[in-house]
Amino acid sequence: MPGGMEERYSKAETLALRRKHIGPSCKVFFAKDPLKIVRAQGQYMFDETGEKYLDCINNVAHVGHSHPYVTKAATKQMELLNTNSRFLHDNLVQYAQRLTATLPEKLSVCYFVNSGSEANDLALRLARQYRGHQDVITLENAYHGHVTSLIDISPYKFNQLGKDSKKEFVHVAPSPDIYRGKYREDHPDPASAYAEEVKKIIEETQKNGRKIAAFIAESMQSCGGQVIPPVGYFQKVAEYVHAAGGVFIADEVQVGFGRVGKHFWAFQLQGEDFVPDIVTMGKPIGNGHPMSCVVTTREIAERFGASGLEYFNTFGGNPVSCAIGLAVLEVIEKEDLQGNATRVGSYLLELLVEQKKKHPLVGDIRGVGLFVGVDLVKDQQKRTPATAEALHLIYKLKEQKILLSADGPYRNILKFKPPMCFTMEDAKHVVEKIDVLLTEMEEATGMKTENDVSTKSQCKTKANEGSLQPESANESTSHLNGAACRQENGFYPEKHSVPSKTIRT
Repeated sequence: MPGGMEERYSKAETLALRRKHIGPSCKVFFAKDPLKIVRAQGQYMFDETGEKYLDCINNVAHVGHSHPYVTKAATKQMELLNTNSRFLHDNLVQYAQRLTATLPEKLSVCYFVNSGSEANDLALRLARQYRGHQDVITLENAYHGHVTSLIDISPYKFNQLGKDSKKEFVHVAPSPDIYRGKYREDHPDPASAYAEEVKKIIEETQKNGRKIAAFIAESMQSCGGQVIPPVGYFQKVAEYVHAAGGVFIADEVQVGFGRVGKHFWAFQLQGEDFVPDIVTMGKPIGNGHPMSCVVTTREIAERFGASGLEYFNTFGGNPVSCAIGLAVLEVIEKEDLQGNATRVGSYLLELLVEQKKKHPLVGDIRGVGLFVGVDLVKDQQKRTPATAEALHLIYKLKEQKILLSADGPYRNILKFKPPMCFTMEDAKHVVEKIDVLLTEMEEATGMKTENDVSTKSQCKTKANEGSLQPESANESTSHLNGAACRQENGFYPEKHSVPSKTIRT
């Protein structure tokens, strides 16, 4: 074993014990041949044989797996004291001060909790207490957590339970997806059009005697397919929600802490004139340590306190968690990880755009910083999701010792959310492997041979016509779409099939 570690069980024994003692709904990556990971460092993970895998998906290890500075901060504080936040401790107030300094001024009050799910659940409580309203507007394909209150507002989850699973107090607005959504890149003002859909929901809700407590959205949809809302959308939505007496909750659990590069928070891509009422954060906040936070305004916090119900969290804000949180913020700054996200993210996007010009399977490249999606399609005109192809690709990449995942409502979006220490060399290595695999897949189906000449010319034209999203959003933002390069063939259609959901075309 590497590093002198002893493997207690063989991989087969570990898998057998997992099947015996762990709930069957708790899935593993690469179920056909799951990985047994025994250690990790930076952007790499190592299995029980010592094989090294490049990690392109682990946004939990935000500043890098097993970062020595974070580990040392945790160990040092744990040796000294760990207790709950009912005792005064400098770590708690120092961390709250440092964290809120990264946010707009009005977002000044913190509640420390233990997971993204717990943060979003508390955010709902704050929103509902604020004016006594109950209803929540969420987005198509949204995911906000696994506790009951959040399954209720996560179409990504509750749609799996059947057509009657949506609760009466939940209202689903169209995802602001300008590639696959209702209003696309050719619409003159998709931000306003998508916001009007929210306004219609509010008006219909009010007609039925119901009241909006909150609109909740990830600042960029992750599980929903790496969707970047058009600039101006959140401002208009917030205007309508505030007029109805509700609050705007920005879920930064997967996309915050400098991942977008030029900004510390993804909601800042919308512009300086947008400030949410509540921000939730998790995953990267502790670099793998279970901690999260809700930050809100003084007014909302005081309304929550006025209920007379004390809020207490046993582990939230403990000295060890706060020491870790402070260390993560310091590493982001000292190692210029925001700058790295901008530079490496821009380079990764450039490389992927070149793949789009070459491969008819690539329908859209979208991303900002180290948050990037590759939308695979069978037909570029119809934008038919290439679900089986995406699954095949991520398994083939695993064989090449690269860990990538596919998500979105059709499981056809390749998701890049690597640790923030991801390098130019890593980006180049991954894209070179993707290039080879796409070529093999297209040749196997006749896709490349039938379309080689027309695809290159049409896609090149289309890519030249495409444009980056406005600079006010982010310098490294790209959303090049492919309405050309039609192709009918699928990959392994007999073994895999696209989900039976209606495909938006």
